[in-house]
Amino acid sequence: MDDDVTWTIDAPGQWMLDRSHASGGTTPIAQHLMSTAMPAGMRRVFRDNGAPVDTIEVRFVHDFFYTRLRPLISPDKPPKKLPPELVLKIATRLHPEMRRRAKAAQRTLETQPWKKVIHDWHHGGRAAIEEQNLELQDVDLASLDDDAVVAHVRRCIDHAVTSWEHHFWLHGFDLGPLGMYLYEAKQWGLDASELLPLLEGASPSTSAPSRSLRAIRDAVDKKGCEPSTLDELRAISPEISSAVDDYLRYRGTVLFSRYDVDGVTLGERPDLVFASIMGASVRDATADVEALTASVRARVPAEHRARFDELLSGAWSAMDLRDDNGPTTAEWPLGLLRMGLLELGRRMVRAGKARSPEDALELRPDEIRPWLLSSADAAPNADGLAARRAARRERATLNPPASIGSPEVAPPLHVLPPVLARTVGMVQTVMAELGMDGRERTSDLHGAGIGTTCVRGRACVAASSEEALDKLEPGDILVVAYTTPAYNLVLSLAAGVVTSEGGPMSHAAVIARELGIPAVIGAKGASLIPHGSEVEVDPTAGEVRVLSRA
Repeated sequence: MDDDVTWTIDAPGQWMLDRSHASGGTTPIAQHLMSTAMPAGMRRVFRDNGAPVDTIEVRFVHDFFYTRLRPLISPDKPPKKLPPELVLKIATRLHPEMRRRAKAAQRTLETQPWKKVIHDWHHGGRAAIEEQNLELQDVDLASLDDDAVVAHVRRCIDHAVTSWEHHFWLHGFDLGPLGMYLYEAKQWGLDASELLPLLEGASPSTSAPSRSLRAIRDAVDKKGCEPSTLDELRAISPEISSAVDDYLRYRGTVLFSRYDVDGVTLGERPDLVFASIMGASVRDATADVEALTASVRARVPAEHRARFDELLSGAWSAMDLRDDNGPTTAEWPLGLLRMGLLELGRRMVRAGKARSPEDALELRPDEIRPWLLSSADAAPNADGLAARRAARRERATLNPPASIGSPEVAPPLHVLPPVLARTVGMVQTVMAELGMDGRERTSDLHGAGIGTTCVRGRACVAASSEEALDKLEPGDILVVAYTTPAYNLVLSLAAGVVTSEGGPMSHAAVIARELGIPAVIGAKGASLIPHGSEVEVDPTAGEVRVLSRA
């Protein structure tokens, strides 16, 4: 099928494949969310903080996710050749919007607005979104009539769009201080592989699920019981059952496997909830991080150590927002939308409009209208939805190109006003460490290593995250394309992690660092590891070794 597929985008510029947020086969509703929310959120971020770019544009080609950094000047007519540097220097200083961006960038660097954004998130911002999530979660879907179910799904879509736009906007204020930390520390001869390990422990929200689960496990141990299912665990005592309810209240409807409504919520997998409780552990790496920080800091020239301390402190405060943001603003709203769609799907099956409740996941937003269930002629019909589902699954197996369109020439940093050059440098640094800079990675088993301890185990490999978690056993090496922040709900089962996508600042790297799980991130050849093989994850060398094949 690949030979017959044409990969084009009817828009100028070069578009880069992003597998770190969507691995292919994206549903129509998720495409709508990303295409609407990401450009809107990033446009606000770039404008408010003074970045000399317009936004990040989004296109889907055969259900694969492509992005383009949209230029601020002549975005729809990218030049094939740059004018002389003198002309560029004059243009970047005289163009009205570039002048406005330079002032905004200077203001951002001086006032550091992320401090207020981070403070507000922890002092009411997150709570407000949680309240909205809980309001939708507490709706008794089974008691609603058909029209009310459709209206509920529409509310969930609108809520997801709003939350996702806020999600991307927030990333501008968590990635800002992280980018500044990595960018400025280069002048002292330090790179990301040395700087990012100093942030271990900076994201308590990432390790919070493990702490909650460990508390439940300790209560079970005190009772001297050995349950084999979640129901048996709940039956040990009312207090333990209540603790499980409290845990699932804020995490049970969170999508933990992917950024799409065809992912799975934690509440749908009681087996994983049980296994995560029984395998929960808490790691305190404070002493190790303090020693490592002292070692790195000693390499900074004495006159710059105060600045280093300031940058590190800012990065620490931003890191927790980075991974607290996703589950609250993205994966939880998606989980709520999934639950609404599945209820709608059950109604559609009873009305003869779908073969399976999951077929409702194939609906486009414009098709979810009051007459969907009541009108005999409302499209699409059951056969059409089933055909869509089969076609989407087939497209997910395609091998998309890493980029589409002609490369765009970008002006060198030194022609920009200094404050804009610094801003662009910070953005480029972040994109590189996230693994989103468009560079071709190697196709072997090398990547960014997280941790210092080698670990061996059985490789749990799958084409989808759900398939991998179906197979995952405690002590396995989890091998997936990428992870979402919500993976911290179940990742404690794994002895090690390998991803084919991402970089040392991606969600997979942050989770592995916080949970103390050895990992190799961005090893392109990971998908070729046979499931069930014995592998060794060597984070120090940034290498995965296949010791014996299944």
